Parts: sequence; C-alpha cells; structure tokens
Amino acid sequence: MGIDYVLFDRLVELSTRFRPEGRSLMLGRQGFGIKGKHRKLYEETLQRYGVEGRRFDFLQEDGFAETLFARLGLGEIETMDFSDYEGATVLHDLNALPDPALEGQFGFIFDGGTIEHVFNVPNALEGMLRLLRPGGRLVSANGLNGWYGHGMYQFNPELVWTFWKRACNCNVIDCRAVPEEPGDSFGQVEFADPALAGVRLKLKNKIGPGRTYLYYEVEKTEDSHLPDFALQSDYETRWNGHANAGKTHLETDARS
Repeated sequence: MGIDYVLFDRLVELSTRFRPEGRSLMLGRQGFGIKGKHRKLYEETLQRYGVEGRRFDFLQEDGFAETLFARLGLGEIETMDFSDYEGATVLHDLNALPDPALEGQFGFIFDGGTIEHVFNVPNALEGMLRLLRPGGRLVSANGLNGWYGHGMYQFNPELVWTFWKRACNCNVIDCRAVPEEPGDSFGQVEFADPALAGVRLKLKNKIGPGRTYLYYEVEKTEDSHLPDFALQSDYETRWNGHANAGKTHLETDARS
C-alpha cells in the first residue's frame, strides 16, 4: 500500500481545513515516495493549497508515511494491522469488531486501500465507526474501477451513502472518483447521494476503464449511531412507494 500523487493531493487539500483531535490511525502502514513523471506535480499541489515546504520535506528514509501526516498536521499517526511485520502498533483483524478499549479513540482514520483486502467488509466498516470519536473523520480510497484482481472487492459510491449517511447518520463530506493517473481524460467526478434522485447512479461514460479510486471523507457526529441495517437507495424508494410497503410478508400473502 502506498500514497501516490493523487492521494497526496487529496491529503494536502484536507490539511487546509481539518485538524484531528485525539489519536490518528492508518490502516496498514502506508508507504510514501516521490518518483516518476509526476514528481513536479507535488510542488504544484503544495503551492496551490498554500502549504509550506518542498516535496522532499514530507519523505522519510524508510519509505513510510508518518512524516507526511505529521507535516500536514494530521497527527502523529499510528498503524493498525493484522500483525506487526511492518511495525504496526495497533494489532487488530479488521474482519472482527475492535477491542472496546479502542472505541472512540481516534479523531482521524486513513484507509489508503485496505478495506478492499478484508473479506468481512460490514464488520470492517462498523469497526471504523466504533473507532472514531465524535467529530472524527475517516478518509478512504479503495478501488472503484480498474483494480481487477488487486483486492477482494471494488466499491460503489452507493455503499458510501447507504452505510455512512443513511445507516449510521454520519456526514458525507466528499465522495468522488479519483483516477490514479492525474492526466486521465475522465478526471475526478463527484457523487451526490443517489437517494436524492431515487434512482441508481449512472456511472457509464463518467468514469474511465483505468485504475480509479472511490475516494470519500465522512465525519462521525454526536448523532451518529451503529447501523441497524442498510438498504440500497433505489430499492428503498420503490418499496416505500409500493402499495404493500410497510406490511409484513404474512399480511401481503393473506391478501394475495
């Protein structure tokens, strides 16, 4: 796992408007390096957002990303992983819910492509909600398209709005497609809540065939809560508008 240029750009933007309170956490120990044809773009991003420093100021000798997060004001970040083989300090299997002692401890969590490798995604997502403190934010970037065979899953913006907004009552601050290649002709596309339209998101011809992240930022509030269930928005709209909506299966069967 690693933070490439487009994720660096998003994190720099985040740093201009958010400072976490409490502990900061990354899922898996993220690497960060500057190389290749995009190296000059890092300087442009720093200048565009008015962040002091040169690109090399954010690097560390071992190739990991703690210095990046610290220099951006996103905290002295800790690492959560299944084992300590890369130096993780918080050991936890994301397939299971976290230790209650960790709940509400973190003001910032960065998922730079970890959840897509976890089989039990519902537990992993609920675990992140439990770990966040009110006012804390989760920033996630996992595969939306073009990452075939990379992880167990690719994700849809419907999941962001259904789980984080409607099931957990969190604030969805950002939800967008971010192509891994910054010069991709499709560019970044922001996704509104599909429940507002009552129909599914139409992604055809909006995102390209190349590797594209589903990037989102959510905030836990005092009114956020653990999910009871999550229903896809367009189906929920159909069910709510149906003559038998709200009736039990037995009531419906008795009238048929």
